[in-house]
Amino acid sequence: MRGLFTAGVLDVLMERGVKFDGGIGVSAGACFGCNYKSRQIGRVIRYNKRFASDPRYCSWTSLFKTGNLFNADFCYRELPMELDVFDTAAYEANPMEFHIVATDCVTGKAVYTRLDKVDETAFRWIQASASMPLVSRPVEIDGRSYLDGGLSDGIPLRYFESIGYGRNLVITTRPHGYRKFPKKRMCLFKPLLKRHPAIYQALKSRHIWYNETLEYIDSRVAAGAAILVAPKEPLPISRVCHDPDVMQLVYDIGRRAGEACNIDWQ
Repeated sequence: MRGLFTAGVLDVLMERGVKFDGGIGVSAGACFGCNYKSRQIGRVIRYNKRFASDPRYCSWTSLFKTGNLFNADFCYRELPMELDVFDTAAYEANPMEFHIVATDCVTGKAVYTRLDKVDETAFRWIQASASMPLVSRPVEIDGRSYLDGGLSDGIPLRYFESIGYGRNLVITTRPHGYRKFPKKRMCLFKPLLKRHPAIYQALKSRHIWYNETLEYIDSRVAAGAAILVAPKEPLPISRVCHDPDVMQLVYDIGRRAGEACNIDWQ
């Protein structure tokens, strides 16, 4: 739900007509970021508020019945295809590239995928990128299983630079200066993830590469190769939220950050 900050930033940039050659999203950034390529201003905050209290969208009932806290059929089929329609034609017509990151359940490594068209497989990749361990079933695509991209490369600036993107806007949902610490009581997670030991190891070591990435982002900002947009204070929302007013508050914080963002690249 911290990704609603990102949605606010992106809506402002779309309203300003800012165009990017490419974008890459991880987890909620994949679910919400794809709307930049389809140019659907306001869609993210609209459907999140509309379905905030709908048990089909996100609920413990969904977790117990389907194995997914966020109901997969509702979120990745019914919602984008029927209830708040995702503009597939606009997405596919826009020359902007859009990539997502997921984590391979066997290797624990990041897998990067470019989504040029919108079909069932594309939605499964987006679902995989946003499937948090323990509250989501692994998503199977072409015989392999995937979970949340944030486990292996939550802020993929290095990857984007490696494929040719020399100047990048980085949006994080944590304040500048934030650092992760090792998870407490990691031993409790081990039996819960015994079928996916690589995911356990990725979760256990996540803070190391995450903090290194934050330092790398700072170096790229200092070099003039990146712009960082981040909230000034911790966002007043948890991973899961059912309160439309809180959602709107976080989105509006993102909008203010977007309005303060100065992109003068030519």
